Amino acid sequence: MSAIPEFKFRTSNACKYNSDDPRCVEVATNVPGKVAVRNSATGQSVEFTAVEWTDFLAGAKLGEFDLSA
Repeated sequence: MSAIPEFKFRTSNACKYNSDDPRCVEVATNVPGKVAVRNSATGQSVEFTAVEWTDFLAGAKLGEFDLSA
């Protein structure tokens, strides 16, 4: 039986962490085939497959999630 690897989260350099308002998104890509996204304030996380994450990033770069559109 092999151990389940633990996610190692990192925060974007664009995040300006403020201890009075700790709302940064953290991402872990160290587990093969999976990506986890965590809310730094609550610790809650969501897992995606690598394909789902790649598709999400592609859509975000194209503006598919732009709420002002």
